[in-house]
Amino acid sequence: MAANCVLAVDLGGTKLAAALVDRNGKVLTRKSVNVDRSSALAPVKQIVELARELVGGKSLRGKVAAAGVAVPGLVRRDGSVWAPNLPGWKKMALARRLKSALGVAVVVESDRNAAVLGEAWRGAARGKSDAIVLMLGTGIGAGILSGGRLVRGAHELSGCAGWMVVTDEHGPEVQRVGQLESLAAGPAIARAAKKELARGKGGLLEEIPAETINAYQVAEAARRGDIVGIEVYLEAGRLLGYGVANLVSLFDPEMVVIGGGLAGASDLFLDALRKGMKERAQPIAGKKVKVAVSRLGGDANLLGVAWAAMGRGHRRPGNGEQ
Repeated sequence: MAANCVLAVDLGGTKLAAALVDRNGKVLTRKSVNVDRSSALAPVKQIVELARELVGGKSLRGKVAAAGVAVPGLVRRDGSVWAPNLPGWKKMALARRLKSALGVAVVVESDRNAAVLGEAWRGAARGKSDAIVLMLGTGIGAGILSGGRLVRGAHELSGCAGWMVVTDEHGPEVQRVGQLESLAAGPAIARAAKKELARGKGGLLEEIPAETINAYQVAEAARRGDIVGIEVYLEAGRLLGYGVANLVSLFDPEMVVIGGGLAGASDLFLDALRKGMKERAQPIAGKKVKVAVSRLGGDANLLGVAWAAMGRGHRRPGNGEQ
């Protein structure tokens, strides 16, 4: 295996995926497992094991040019990681540990930064210098590319989009995860549906035990005509639109890409999101920007860290780059 490919890893709170990616963005081979949360070092060992399985050997030297890892949290400039959904990951020295174990250079990025790099290289924002990926799932985050460079912030905290203020809503959940996330992320959609059912609104969701209802079940019911599911997703879309309006007004992007697990339910909220964005965004920017759904799905993170591992993270993806 020639060293003209890189190892790309996407570490989530529950799933770990690894792939070999060539310089054209083609995934050559991949493997995925459930994340072992039994100890702080367990996910690190899993990454090493998957990497060795993919290349068929203990060392990656000479088999891949480098490795890139996307993580669900904050990546400090020394390559250490804070990931609240992984036990013991307050200051995990991930880059150092993996470099030592694998024998190649390792780049670590937040999943939101990885997503926007992937989308700008081979996705819906291909070739764009100014693009934002809004990741919607259990949480809400944004990867921001401005003038061809990642917007990181003084403390590597740029893109914490779930904390945007879009209403005058208060409460413990708002303080815990941020206002937009408390109202429009996956768990919020499930909570909103349960609240409507508790008020006596009937529908298809009544057939499901309330404690098991999640955002995906609400989406399935909505597609079958359930009024509670439809209304919940329309309201989430409206609020997400206000959040996107803030991003558009601040960064004037060419493209906003909707990604993450909830992108699969975009048929239920995308029109409401676009309408809300146009109502609240700076008028010229709001008319110029395009809002699209990710075509890469889970591969956006893998391709983004592959791009970064190739030493291209300082340049703009796309525009004929190979």
